[in-house]
Amino acid sequence: MNKPENLIEMGYVATAFGIQGWVKIKCTTEYEDSLNDYEVVYLRHPNKKLETKKIENSFVRDKIFHAKFDGINNRDAAFALRGATVCVDRNDFPEPLEDEFYWVDLIGLLVVNQQNEQLGVVKDLMATGANDVLVVLNEDKTERLIPFVAAHVLNVDLPNKQITVDWGLDY
Repeated sequence: MNKPENLIEMGYVATAFGIQGWVKIKCTTEYEDSLNDYEVVYLRHPNKKLETKKIENSFVRDKIFHAKFDGINNRDAAFALRGATVCVDRNDFPEPLEDEFYWVDLIGLLVVNQQNEQLGVVKDLMATGANDVLVVLNEDKTERLIPFVAAHVLNVDLPNKQITVDWGLDY
C-alpha cells in the first residue's frame, strides 16, 4: 500500500486499555466515533514512523474512542502505541453535503469582505454550540472571530482558496 500524501490528524493514542491489545484514543474530531468511518487508519509515531492499521473492534465510553487494532494482541503492544497520532487519508473522507465543509479544508483560506479587503487567513475554527466560528488572523496578528453562518459567510470558494464574508475591517 502506498503512503498517502494528505494525512489528516484525527486524534492520538492516549494509553493501553485492558490486557488484550486495546487502546484509548482521544479524538480531535466532532464525533468520538468518527474513526469507524474508515477502513484503514495510519499511526504516526513520535519518531515519525508511519504504520497502517485496521480497526477490528471499537466502542466509545466517556468521550474516549476505544479501539482494537489488527495485530495488536496484548497490553505491551498496545502500550507501545502510546503517543502515536491517529490519521486518515483525506481522500477517504466522505463527500460533504452541499454547503457543508470540512474544517481542515477551510484552514488556510484567505478571507475577504465584499469590498475585496483582505481580513486575513483562517487559522482555526471553534465550535461554540450555537454555530461554528472562523478564527481569522491577518499579517499584523490581529485576530477576528467571524460566525460561520450564512448571514456573514457569503461564499466559500475552495478551488480559489478564498472565503467572502459580510464583515468590515473595523469589526
